Amino acid sequence: MKIYTKTGDKGETSLVGGRRVKKYDDLLEAYGTIDELNALVGVVIAETQELFLTDIQRNLFVVGGMLATEPAHWQQYWPTVDLSRLLQELENHIDALSADLEPFNGFVLPQGSLSIAHIHLCRTVCRRAERKVAKLADQNEVYLPLLKLINRWSDFFFIFAMYWHKKNNISVTYWK
Repeated sequence: MKIYTKTGDKGETSLVGGRRVKKYDDLLEAYGTIDELNALVGVVIAETQELFLTDIQRNLFVVGGMLATEPAHWQQYWPTVDLSRLLQELENHIDALSADLEPFNGFVLPQGSLSIAHIHLCRTVCRRAERKVAKLADQNEVYLPLLKLINRWSDFFFIFAMYWHKKNNISVTYWK
């Protein structure tokens, strides 16, 4: 099987549904950033062995796929996706991780260990994806549920970093 199709050699690609767009289209910027985040989550899994992050990866793949699909085709290609359920499960996970954390004393510097730095990198890449999807949502409100989920993922990565500090007895450094 050949991996290359040569259909993107002139700077265009196809969305799910067939429409051709430039590779710098806002949709590609959004789902490309989600893909980048997904790969970075894989780095965190390799470092932390926290396999529940695989569920985050699966859901990132779904959101990236939805962004790669024109909204008119979502029902055809993503009929069983319940974004409200994914959001609720994520919020439950955030609540569980943060239940035993100390109150925050200011802005946290993204340091402490390589894993913590990578978790914060996930958070910042997620924030970039959020900015890109916010732009799409300004143009079409259908993207608002995706934006909400991405926003919550960035909250998750912050809480996960704080959880990792506590689990590994690594002190938090605050900005002064």
